[in-house]
Amino acid sequence: MNRRFVSIWFRYLKTDWFIRRQPALKYQAFVLSASQRGRMVVIAANAHALQQGVFIGMAVADARAIIPSLQVLDDKPGLSNKLLTGIAGWCIRFTPAVATDAPDGLMLDVTGCAHLWGSEKAYLADICKRLQEFGYSIHIAIADTIGAAWAIARFGNTMAIVEPGRQLEAIRLLPPAALRIEDETTGKLQRAGLCTIGHFIKMPASALHRRFGPLLLQRLQQATGQEQEWIQPVQPLEPYQERLPCIEPIVTAKGIEIALEQLLNSVCKRLQNEHKGLRAASFFCYRVDGKIECLTIGTSRASCNTLHLFKLFQVDIDTLEPALGIELFTLHASKVEDLHIQQQKLWQEEAGLNDNGLYQLLDRIQGKIKNAAIHRYLPAEHYWPERSYQQAAALDQNIIAGWKLPRPRPLQLLPNPEPIEVTAPIPDYPPMLFRYKGTLHKIVKADGPERIEQEWWLQQGKHRDYYVVENEQGNRYWLFRLGHYDAVKTYQWFLHGFFA
Repeated sequence: MNRRFVSIWFRYLKTDWFIRRQPALKYQAFVLSASQRGRMVVIAANAHALQQGVFIGMAVADARAIIPSLQVLDDKPGLSNKLLTGIAGWCIRFTPAVATDAPDGLMLDVTGCAHLWGSEKAYLADICKRLQEFGYSIHIAIADTIGAAWAIARFGNTMAIVEPGRQLEAIRLLPPAALRIEDETTGKLQRAGLCTIGHFIKMPASALHRRFGPLLLQRLQQATGQEQEWIQPVQPLEPYQERLPCIEPIVTAKGIEIALEQLLNSVCKRLQNEHKGLRAASFFCYRVDGKIECLTIGTSRASCNTLHLFKLFQVDIDTLEPALGIELFTLHASKVEDLHIQQQKLWQEEAGLNDNGLYQLLDRIQGKIKNAAIHRYLPAEHYWPERSYQQAAALDQNIIAGWKLPRPRPLQLLPNPEPIEVTAPIPDYPPMLFRYKGTLHKIVKADGPERIEQEWWLQQGKHRDYYVVENEQGNRYWLFRLGHYDAVKTYQWFLHGFFA
């Protein structure tokens, strides 16, 4: 299949955007200005201003002399890139590969896409119609190469189709500037009498390289297809991605669920054939009004179970707002891992951490409570309480070291011990009272002390003497005194954890 590229040129990108914001400007001559080297110059101009002799780079004072009623507005730095990126994201409904072509264009890799509209003419017409409805004036062209599409869009007709294999004929009559070369090289070619691409396209490559530099030869080969050229999409193409365009916009929750189910079936079938499963996926809904709705899920282990994945998305499917309708659905499997199939034992009813049912349950709980609230912790080879555990990278990660539990440990350990006020008798006796967050606790039972020294090879500091205490309500706490008990009270007391 021949590759096909579409180039879109926004002739008045910035000024069209200003007109969208201020419709009254549509019938007035106006420019955008910015300070350059101590004077105000024209950065962009609308069609009315250009037709009356204003040009980019002209001093604003000179432009006002030509058009006394000229409206002058402040330019917005970075606006072009922001607009192109936004429009590129919107154009993904026409092809998954869309790249910005600064300062005023887009480049689309549309290989295999146009047939969904019936023909390339209908495809380009739909793109033109939709962008013009947004208020943008565009030129658009489709060709086998990026260079030819770019040249025809800017130096050809408003909408042009270059038939496959005909790009050489299409660019013959265009000026050298259509090859995306420097102005200096364009000037050299014109001074040499080479005013169109056809004048030098058959010249020996060595002569062109020697006289006009390597870029001219490279651009010529790219435009004619002798050298491959690629675009850098604004959204990287995922290896596992499926698209589902709609003949009519979808507005119902049931229609969205049917689309999601079809996409999941397609992705999971591919993953299953390659013995892989997804760990993270995103479901995008492209609305008619240009906005994009999105749902994202994650799984505890690689999965290609369509029903399970559908239920994870289904939790939030009611939050999608179709508005006037959704015209395109896409599913991106952003994180994929190898799928390891566990051998099942007929006589073993419990599979422990290898039970897929457990992972599916955790995934559904995670989908409802969000914020990555489910974790598994493994023992770490440290004595200091804050370093005695670590978060598992995966729920089925193997335990290397065992839990060291010479004495009871709290169910909930605070990440940072919190200071408390304590009333305690002579050394090594447990506290009688302590105050925590304004509440006084009377201790009726206590056990300790358990001394834990600093891990001197990691840090220096005082030791801790821990006590397990119980108040009158039956609540148990893990307290410690930092340092030795002395008369001048250089020590401090802290609360470090809660027992069940």
